[in-house]
Amino acid sequence: MIQSMTAFATQQGAAEGTSWTWDLRSVNGRGLDVKLRLPEGLSPLEPDLRRKIGAVLTRGNITVGLRLHRAQTEGTLDVDVARLDVILDALDQIQERAFDKGVTLGQPTAADVLAQRGVLVTRQTDTTDDLLAPIMADFDTALAALTEMRAAEGSKLATILTDQVDQIGQLTAQAQTEAQTRTSNVKSQMEAALARILDSTTAVDPDRIAQELALIAVKSDITEEIDRLQAHVTAAQDLVKKGGPIGRKLDFLSQEFNREANTLCSKAQATTLTQIGLALKAVIDQMREQVQNVE
Repeated sequence: MIQSMTAFATQQGAAEGTSWTWDLRSVNGRGLDVKLRLPEGLSPLEPDLRRKIGAVLTRGNITVGLRLHRAQTEGTLDVDVARLDVILDALDQIQERAFDKGVTLGQPTAADVLAQRGVLVTRQTDTTDDLLAPIMADFDTALAALTEMRAAEGSKLATILTDQVDQIGQLTAQAQTEAQTRTSNVKSQMEAALARILDSTTAVDPDRIAQELALIAVKSDITEEIDRLQAHVTAAQDLVKKGGPIGRKLDFLSQEFNREANTLCSKAQATTLTQIGLALKAVIDQMREQVQNVE
């Protein structure tokens, strides 16, 4: 099965007053390039994330983002012992000073002490460690969705590529038929030209002229180009049927297709054959664009 390198997936989750969203995106790439954007404190997850991605993907620029949102909670009340000691020492000094001045002060209650700023503090409980399991489970779900979308897009690509390769095969067959017709016409034209030259002069060696005409015929022969195009068509069809990470191989074949089509056009020497060659180049260019998306 062919996979596309273009896909995206999101997955949301929530637990213990915290919600999160995974955002995975995949675009074309020469190799596998993974970029992770994780909240502070979750960087230890990176090796596991990269391992999971590498186990199912071989090519593409993959961007993984995780957003966390913590709901506001009351937390737990706690006594700041250091701050309490400061307050109690201050109260003791006040009592002693008042006694020295002959002033009698009432004893402060516990409520009075607790009312002083900084004695009671609210501490938030960090539950991130407890959330790692559900967060990673949602990542697995998002990664599966991304892979599924790449496969779905790959199925569409396979259909398109199959049609394009078939078109190349049909145009190659037309070129082969047209080349045979052209060969017959060229042979007749060369024989007529040779007869005219021999009729007009006796100073030219007929064998030499025949050799030159034969050389011209060899240079305009496209049999090898047709054979190579047919071989490339078969190879491309086999690859598309086989599936898997075949993007690089298809890219190489599309370059070979283009090279042979260019040579065919340069050797055409016939309007119809030139038109076939140009049609070949157009289909090959379309194929190369699609191949860039194949894993």
